[in-house]
Amino acid sequence: MMKRFEGKVICVTGGNSGIGRATALAFAREGAQVVIAARRENLGEEVVREIKKEGGEAAFVKTDVTVPLDLENLFQKIKTTYGRFDCAFNNAGVGGPTARLARQTTETWDLVMNTNLKGVWLCMKYEIQQMLEQGGGVIVNTASTAGISGSPGSAIYSASKHGVVGLTRSAAAEYATKNIRINSVCPGPIATPMLENGFALRPEMKEAYLDTIPMGRFGIPEEISGAVLWLCSNEASFITGYLMTIGGGQTITP
Repeated sequence: MMKRFEGKVICVTGGNSGIGRATALAFAREGAQVVIAARRENLGEEVVREIKKEGGEAAFVKTDVTVPLDLENLFQKIKTTYGRFDCAFNNAGVGGPTARLARQTTETWDLVMNTNLKGVWLCMKYEIQQMLEQGGGVIVNTASTAGISGSPGSAIYSASKHGVVGLTRSAAAEYATKNIRINSVCPGPIATPMLENGFALRPEMKEAYLDTIPMGRFGIPEEISGAVLWLCSNEASFITGYLMTIGGGQTITP
């Protein structure tokens, strides 16, 4: 049987760890040629080797999503190598330190907003330009349950993810007639290195987070990657501007 993404070219930002890594591997297993864009070259190349070991196709392009020249280079390389790309998963992001809003710093604001919001906007800017030229494509952004509701102690992170939601829905409306679908996944707490690093700094937060999840457990990256692949597939061909919440019921209780 033909795999779902046979012959498709997929770009995954932040594809070297956590949700991005799981999604890059999942796309490759479904036949896609995967381009991983991230800052940490050693981890990115490791994912490429893992994909190739399983018989898939992948390449790594060192990219900082906050730097326009890096993104111009990324998408020019994709265009030169493959001629087009079919789907983009804009997943690169940071958490930032937790603290009440009045104790947060301008440095944290700049770090989180530049990566989580400006980075997604810049990716979409270049992706949409190419998709308009080639006649269509699919974009999935990583937002968060914190982008749907508040997140005490992480107001800046929450604001950045609310921004991703706004970008997703606005752009989806703008390009709906151009054969470009744009959606977001909104993960709750997922067992990734970023989450574990946060718990290492503040161990008491682990139980506090678990208390917000009706299912009583953290998610795993593969539970997000499956949703991303579905949103990029033909099975979701009539879906755009959608926010898919994947948080174990986190947003259904007060």
